[in-house]
Amino acid sequence: MEKLVILGSGIAGLTAAIYAARAELTPLIISGMEEGGQLTQTTEVENFPGFPNGIMGPVLMQNCKKQAERFGTRFVYGVVEKIERIKDGFKLKVGDKEIKTKSVIIATGASARWLGLPSEQKYKGRGVSSCATCDGAFYKNKEVLIIGGGDAAMEEAHFMTKFTDKVTIVHRGSEFRASKIMQERVLENKKIKILWNKTITEFLGDGKKLNAVKLQDTKTNKINEMKCDGVFLAIGHIPNTSFLKGFVDLDEKEYLKADRFMHTSVEGVFAAGDVQDYRYRQAISAAGSGCMAAIEVEKYLREKK
Repeated sequence: MEKLVILGSGIAGLTAAIYAARAELTPLIISGMEEGGQLTQTTEVENFPGFPNGIMGPVLMQNCKKQAERFGTRFVYGVVEKIERIKDGFKLKVGDKEIKTKSVIIATGASARWLGLPSEQKYKGRGVSSCATCDGAFYKNKEVLIIGGGDAAMEEAHFMTKFTDKVTIVHRGSEFRASKIMQERVLENKKIKILWNKTITEFLGDGKKLNAVKLQDTKTNKINEMKCDGVFLAIGHIPNTSFLKGFVDLDEKEYLKADRFMHTSVEGVFAAGDVQDYRYRQAISAAGSGCMAAIEVEKYLREKK
């Protein structure tokens, strides 16, 4: 039986592994479908402490993995399909394998909602982003579009006005879903324009960088091109918790419920990263929660022993 299995190989899971491995818990990471998590799809990370010139997202994750391996972390590629309680621990189903463990850290993250267009995939990280806080500084004095109509879209638009006065919200409906105070803040901001009843049908560029989009009117179906330098999708995130339903408590948005010490509703199961954080969703906060979860696991196993 393993002492600790960590679900997810993003920044939260790898940070947890580094701390757990140094505490001689010999953690096993089950990587998930996207090894390295969302940061592997990010070009340059400028807001992670310790890198004054920034660092490429994939490079940061490769370094974290090497650091975790240095202290004895092991990796299994796969996805956990089911987790259940057994005597003295838990049993995880990973494909045709069963893995038993005394404790679990769930760091499976949350996936951004995308429009699902082929051209969207082509320009991800090259003008198409799902995080203004992460990438906004790259668009100083540039023309940017924010896609969405909820609080997240309002926040992203307001945030981007720090860098440019050319911000346009594109919304498929004729009214926002956002809270009234967030709507008022946006409508009163002269740097923000709004395009109602519009959806993106295609992202355009030179193959290396986005430079325009095709917008379709949802009422007339008329399609026009609009030049822009960046598009930020703010249409929500989906926590990767579907396999946890019925096993551990989730909130109304299906994020994993955890207290401030990263404990979940099931003793011996801990949370880390975006799977339990719908508010901040930053690399540094995810790493911090991974550290906390690992320290709590070490205490839990020591007390059990």
